[in-house]
Amino acid sequence: MASLKIDLGSRSYNIYIEAGILKNLRNYIKNYEVAIITDDIVENLYGDKLVEALGDVLIPKYVIPSGEGSKNIAVVEEILQFLSDHKIPRNGGIISFGGGVVGDIAGFCSSIYMRGIDYYQIPTTLLAQVDSSVGGKTGINLPQGKNLIGSFHQPKAVIIDPDFLKTLSPSQIRSGLGEVIKYGIIDNYPFLRYIEENLNGIKNCNGKVLEEIIKTSCEIKAMIVSKDERETGLRKNLNFGHTIGHALETLTHYQQYSHGEAVLVGMFYETKIAEFLGLVSKGYSKEIYCLIRKTDIDTNINLNYEEILMATHSDKKNKDGKISFILPTNKGLVNELFFSTEILKGVLKEVLTIE
Repeated sequence: MASLKIDLGSRSYNIYIEAGILKNLRNYIKNYEVAIITDDIVENLYGDKLVEALGDVLIPKYVIPSGEGSKNIAVVEEILQFLSDHKIPRNGGIISFGGGVVGDIAGFCSSIYMRGIDYYQIPTTLLAQVDSSVGGKTGINLPQGKNLIGSFHQPKAVIIDPDFLKTLSPSQIRSGLGEVIKYGIIDNYPFLRYIEENLNGIKNCNGKVLEEIIKTSCEIKAMIVSKDERETGLRKNLNFGHTIGHALETLTHYQQYSHGEAVLVGMFYETKIAEFLGLVSKGYSKEIYCLIRKTDIDTNINLNYEEILMATHSDKKNKDGKISFILPTNKGLVNELFFSTEILKGVLKEVLTIE
């Protein structure tokens, strides 16, 4: 079993990675006054297995509809009422059992219920296992944009079982690849090469390859979060691909792209911006383009640059009226740049072309 530590002083916790770890769940979750938050798809596939792993104790369970549409204040209110109705105490907790949407909602609810209770992450998608379950970011959406309501609230533990990935669709694997590729671009070029060399193994859910990319991705994120929990510096690098990615999600009402797919397209065009500005070489840009295309994502955007521009205005990373982008500058290196609306308009007009 691989075990990594997120070093945050009194808020430190471990990430445990092992195929079949679910059967030993009580070694990691000893709190018996917990509630389970999951979605309908995960409940149908694995709900009984989770209950069995937790033992004979009757544990309340709240099941939300799967998908980004559940990340809203109405669902949060329903969950909070559910926790109160089942008398989950202040020293109780929540088990988040699902993908990134479930983790975001469950984490947010745990951060505000009774001014904060414990929660445990058991991520079931590749994207959640390599990214969203780690780092303590929680949040829900507003019509104006993604994750505009949220908090930093670290879990007590992250328990990762790669066996869950065997039931994912190709599009769900591709979604996770968006965040995996991001780690290689922002921090670890040899890892980027490993991803390309083992791309078929990832797509085919090769156990050994998946465990390696999950472990390395979590190591990179653990290092970044341990140094910058509140995203004041280094952690901003994790937003590469997300400025355009979040804009695409918002403009298409979360119907056309999963989060990771939007990040893939975002990285494609944000690399184009970096190349257009002369920040990165054409040779390295081509490597990034080729790898993203090999995931089988459609990089064509059926939106004009003015729509994208307007959607970036509500991004929570913006500062002093300028729009934030994390852009590649060299192999394994990125940097943050801020654009005025007028300058960004000209840049987007050049690079956001239909291919």
